[in-house]
Amino acid sequence: MFVLGLLFLAIGIAFLGYFIGYGLQNLGQPKLDRRAARFITADDLGIELNLSRKELEDLLRKYPNAPKIELDGKTYFQYNVFVEWLSTKEIYTE
Repeated sequence: MFVLGLLFLAIGIAFLGYFIGYGLQNLGQPKLDRRAARFITADDLGIELNLSRKELEDLLRKYPNAPKIELDGKTYFQYNVFVEWLSTKEIYTE
């Protein structure tokens, strides 16, 4: 019984060492959020925000300073930046 306890203790210490080593190895390199750099079109933005096409067009017409990027005549929105902009008080005080 004592030997079995020591075996489990040794396995536990080995796992602990592995996870601590992995954590220290990636300390300065946090995993990136895949949604952070996601650029979507206006149609996809409407789907993500659960807005109809008309509601989204009205929102973008009312607030032309909404965060967006235009490339080759197409407009893209960075999802997390747009949601953060929507949640600011600036949009509700106008």
